[in-house]
Amino acid sequence: MGRSIGVLATRYLWAGIVEDTKLGGVVMFPEPGSPALDLKTVPARDVIAIVRDQILALAATGPIESVGAGFPGIVRGGVVQESPNLGQLKGLRLAEELGAALKAEGIDVPIVAINDADALATGIAATRETMEDLVRVWYLGDGIGFGRHPHNDSPWEAGHIVVTLDPKERFCGCGGLGHLEGIMGHRAMRLRFLDMEPEEVFGAARHGDHRAGEFYKLWHRALAAGAASSIHLEGPGRFYLAGPNAEFVDLNLLAGYMQEMVKMSPLQGSFFEIVPTSHDLALIGAAVASHPR
Repeated sequence: MGRSIGVLATRYLWAGIVEDTKLGGVVMFPEPGSPALDLKTVPARDVIAIVRDQILALAATGPIESVGAGFPGIVRGGVVQESPNLGQLKGLRLAEELGAALKAEGIDVPIVAINDADALATGIAATRETMEDLVRVWYLGDGIGFGRHPHNDSPWEAGHIVVTLDPKERFCGCGGLGHLEGIMGHRAMRLRFLDMEPEEVFGAARHGDHRAGEFYKLWHRALAAGAASSIHLEGPGRFYLAGPNAEFVDLNLLAGYMQEMVKMSPLQGSFFEIVPTSHDLALIGAAVASHPR
């Protein structure tokens, strides 16, 4: 693989040089030490301009072959069709507009835009030399992302998979009922426990609080249900867990719940693994996904 640039949108905008699946220089916006900024308040045209400037700064160190951008939401054919986390980007022709902005500055390379969790899955596959295997990843943060490698243009919005028929489960950011994200998402947990932060809920569960303990089990059951649904559709395998709330996961409890849900022998044999430094892997994956094959 040649020298490419990976871009990632989370609570920050990241960009990094990737060469032979190794991540080099990384820049971020806002820069460390700058005042906090909610990316939801940044207009789409400004997001394009910021990413363009990040790429220009990195490209000044040497020629690049391609740019890959991982953004949250349904990203198909280079277009952000829906993005609950960055609503102002809905309808943005990300690959086309970023490509035009770079071309105006003298950089004319292939531009690929994919879902940020798909970028993470590709980064895991690339760094573990499993590019030919099915890789699935759950990103546990404000929302719940689901990434899959090999990438295709299907929505793969598995964070919005229905895991309960309880009509009271309406905490998902998209407004849907019974969604996985409505139980596991950071925002959803804050809405559910108005008197406690999510880390306090999990701490209370470990210390025997009944209400927190029941939610602790529900949280793990929801993730097991999401994984079990994926297994019944695509078969068994390894699931990677990443993001700021992956630290809350009890792998033994999660595996036990999943075994209760997947009973057919050809579908058994899956397991979970927690992955650190997920934004680095997503930058690598975005760049790898953009590289001409």
